[in-house]
Amino acid sequence: MKIVIANDHAAVELKNEVKEYIESLGHEVINIGTDSNESCNYPEYGKKAALMVANHEVDLGVLICGTGVGISLAANKVKGIRCGVCSETTTARLIRQHNNANMIAFGARIVGSELAKDIVKTFIESEFQGGRHQIRIDMITAIENED
Repeated sequence: MKIVIANDHAAVELKNEVKEYIESLGHEVINIGTDSNESCNYPEYGKKAALMVANHEVDLGVLICGTGVGISLAANKVKGIRCGVCSETTTARLIRQHNNANMIAFGARIVGSELAKDIVKTFIESEFQGGRHQIRIDMITAIENED
């Protein structure tokens, strides 16, 4: 699987740990986040990663900022993106199974590195269940396509 990872200045260290972990699971990781602790703008990174997912250049996306919220908000503005903020593994599993999320976000100021790894592993290994959930995804897509 090919996975994009992006982050802002608050998450450089955690991004590097998570990137290495994802690679250890056998996945290809494309790092488009900052590698500097100098203040930067998370919407730029969220949008760039989301466009890669929406354009099918990668399979999934992992986003990290201070809380995970800001970068996820930016990503969710891109058509076709379903990104959820997760601070534990149950939500990471359910956003894939029920919401067919194609991106996940979490906060470097919220979760530690071991929990972040567990969240990402759960997200990657979970699969969309379809069925009644597809009806809801179709409804979300219809909202997204309204003028």
